[in-house]
Amino acid sequence: MPYPLKTGIMYMMPTHFGPYTGPRRGPDGQTFSFVDSPKKMTYSVRFLTNANQLEPLLPPGFSLKGDPVVNVFIEQMTEIEWLAGRGYNTLGVTFPVRYEGTKDRASGPFLSVLWENLADPILTGREQLGFSKIYCEIPEPVVRADETHLTASWLGYRFMDLRLTGMTELANTEIPTNPAALNDKADEGWLHYKYIPKTGVWGVADAEYACLMPFSGSNEVTKQIWRGDGTVSFHRARWEDLPTQYSIVNTFADLEIIEWQGATITRSTGGKDLSDTRALQ
Repeated sequence: MPYPLKTGIMYMMPTHFGPYTGPRRGPDGQTFSFVDSPKKMTYSVRFLTNANQLEPLLPPGFSLKGDPVVNVFIEQMTEIEWLAGRGYNTLGVTFPVRYEGTKDRASGPFLSVLWENLADPILTGREQLGFSKIYCEIPEPVVRADETHLTASWLGYRFMDLRLTGMTELANTEIPTNPAALNDKADEGWLHYKYIPKTGVWGVADAEYACLMPFSGSNEVTKQIWRGDGTVSFHRARWEDLPTQYSIVNTFADLEIIEWQGATITRSTGGKDLSDTRALQ
């Protein structure tokens, strides 16, 4: 007898083996607290670029907001509850946008792409939340004297270098305990765009809409912040180097760097399961 899919239960392919366990559902159907998990180090570099180069990257309903400042960040997450204490790393590229739909309005950093070095969060993030997640290798940072150096690669081809120098730790009195305070107060959260193609009807979407992940509701607490200088370099690639990602990397490699706008390292704990992410209309 064919199995039924129960209403209100989270499934992902393959559905044949029961509900899916992941960030938003534990082995017995429970949720995770995200109070002391994950432990996170975030390395980010910002630069001012040419707005005309960012506008072609905007999906329907989006427009640039304010100065076209690109933020490139790497997050190292450890002691993750839903991975039974394991961790993974991410690399993202954002810039400030507004969204105006038929019903909803929102503003915040637009997450154009999010690389991760583990399949499990890539699958759950793409299917459940609509994030534009893809795979790459993100090794641990190398620290030499005054420089912290991070890289990203795909099957051995290094396509990005991020360097931070002259980092100075902020005093405890200068650190906002709520990481949302580091964002523009007028912004509601992270914005991204979900697109899933319809099988067999190529060029037609099964799902296509803007998504908002609110800043609010997180248990994340900032422990330390360092500020200083930084640079980031994306390296142009051939199709032979990055068969499925060369167009993404080359787009970032071609962005004009008008002015470097500093670098930040943040150490934090806690978070949320992101189940409050929603589709915008």
